[in-house]
Amino acid sequence: MNKIIILNGPNLNLLGEREKNQYGSFTLKDIEKNCNDFAKTNDISLSLFQSNIEGELVNKIQSSRENQDGLIINAGGYTHTSVAILDALKILKIPIIELHISNIYNREEFRHKSLISKVAKGVICGFGAEGYIMSLKAMNKLLKNEN
Repeated sequence: MNKIIILNGPNLNLLGEREKNQYGSFTLKDIEKNCNDFAKTNDISLSLFQSNIEGELVNKIQSSRENQDGLIINAGGYTHTSVAILDALKILKIPIIELHISNIYNREEFRHKSLISKVAKGVICGFGAEGYIMSLKAMNKLLKNEN
């Protein structure tokens, strides 16, 4: 059974309330339910974590090196600014997938640059909440091919 963690960064706890034109009306709880349902039927041990605090995300990334097989991260605004998150991800020897609900390349210029992409095996963006399931499928396949 593959152990996968999904990390969500700042403001993703307010999905369904904020910028519905950009993110849709689904909530983080909706996404987590869909991911848990997918995990149960696809032999995945899934952990989910969200924080608005950069240091908490760094701590969770660091602890993932000991107890996870793969990491999926939607770092929100930290994608474009956090060297601390990048440095923590660099330590990992497990596959990383970068995830975004919106297409960051169709948005403001500053969102076009991702620090996380430098260490990610792949990037999924622009597919809304479905991107989470796409990421889980991709990670599960990556991990099966490694074994």
